[in-house]
Amino acid sequence: MIELKGLVKQFGDLIAVDGIDLVVPRGEFFAVLGPNAAGKTTTIKMMVGLVKPTRGSAVVAGYDIQQNPLKARERLAYVPDFPFLYEKLTPLEFMRFTGQLFKIDHDRVRKEGEQLARRFHLDAFLHKPIEGLSHGTRQRVAIASALLHDPEVFVIDEPMVGLDPQHARIVKDILKERSQAGMTVFLSTHQLSVAEEMADRIGIIHQGKLIAMGTSEELRRQSGQDGALEKSFLRLTTETESAVTHP
Repeated sequence: MIELKGLVKQFGDLIAVDGIDLVVPRGEFFAVLGPNAAGKTTTIKMMVGLVKPTRGSAVVAGYDIQQNPLKARERLAYVPDFPFLYEKLTPLEFMRFTGQLFKIDHDRVRKEGEQLARRFHLDAFLHKPIEGLSHGTRQRVAIASALLHDPEVFVIDEPMVGLDPQHARIVKDILKERSQAGMTVFLSTHQLSVAEEMADRIGIIHQGKLIAMGTSEELRRQSGQDGALEKSFLRLTTETESAVTHP
């Protein structure tokens, strides 16, 4: 459902993403980790069509995001770490607006919106202007609205930012349920515990390259580290830095 081939993004002399190849099949929950400025967000922006690759391609749900952007986006949902919402709208109005963008029948928008509002604990906020909502509530509105058209591929960057433990649990459960039902999830996070708990496979991006990939156990074997995923992550990223500094 997601296929990245030789993906490169260069800004002047800076190579932000350096030849990433990756296939994420239908229904897989894939998490990507990496230090700050590793290239994770740039990779995601190329994947969803917000940034044009310098070289390479990104195919989402069978469609090249550059050659067939509308077809790809019909099947895709993307929630950034700080999603943009129209603040003068209420969550209910924003859901209706999202439904119109995806040409969803009004009755379906109403039915799906009610179900999502219940699952995300948004009932009490549906008629309040978004500008007065907390960041965590806005995050839940963004995720619920993104799920409204039942996307085949869901790309989300730092989903737990601003969420309290109760609502973080709700978001985790819903994304995992959707993944098990066939939705492909591509999640970027700094929270290693979230990746270890949720993901079928984990990729580590560092200095623009995909330096390691596999299950938590496979990453432990690759790094030669036992115990918490943190040890594997630190060993793999440190080794990459050493290799670059001392070729």
